[in-house]
Amino acid sequence: MSADCLSMTFAALADPTRRAILARLGTGECSVNDLARPFNISLPAISKHLKVLERCGLIRRGKEAQWRPCRLEATPMKEAVDWLEDYRQFWEQRFDRLDDYLKELQKQEKHHGHRK
Repeated sequence: MSADCLSMTFAALADPTRRAILARLGTGECSVNDLARPFNISLPAISKHLKVLERCGLIRRGKEAQWRPCRLEATPMKEAVDWLEDYRQFWEQRFDRLDDYLKELQKQEKHHGHRK
């Protein structure tokens, strides 16, 4: 994933309204009106949020007669998760080493404590 796409994905995910929209779309496709219903914001404001999500590829809007369903697109989310996974592994390895070090210190402390 290019850095620009990744930046756009994280920028889109930074907004709680957009995250809530994605969570709702995770349960299945729905119309813009259905997406707007739980929010205390205007339909044009919801449309702006949807444009941001669509621009970075997190959603797709279809055209089925009069109904224009919104669908979640998982690929950009997976690419963001994959990018984050490298850092999760890095920190897990660091914490594992710290844990090993602390256990070694505790062993040394017990050993020195028995000699007194």
